[in-house]
Amino acid sequence: MEEPWDFEFFSRIADSCLSFLSEFVDDWLANDMRVCIFKILLSWLIVSLVAIHFAWKFYGNTVNDMYYRQGTGQNGGTPDTAPHLSGWESKAGDAPKTHRD
Repeated sequence: MEEPWDFEFFSRIADSCLSFLSEFVDDWLANDMRVCIFKILLSWLIVSLVAIHFAWKFYGNTVNDMYYRQGTGQNGGTPDTAPHLSGWESKAGDAPKTHRD
């Protein structure tokens, strides 16, 4: 039988998370080039996500209406078959083709 998870496992996870966070804070407070590049990239990511969010709030319905097909048919506005074609394009005397394994 398996023993239930004890607090030692959870304490190891908590200790590793705490050590990672303390190292991250130490690096964050340091003024080296690595941290500056990380801060720039992180701020660029956050600004981009906020801009996408507001653009979608403003233009989302317009974009959705452009790509949503309205009407009847198999895919919205497309007809079931093309009116100038009679089923499969074939010559008058050809036998219908079937799929064979």
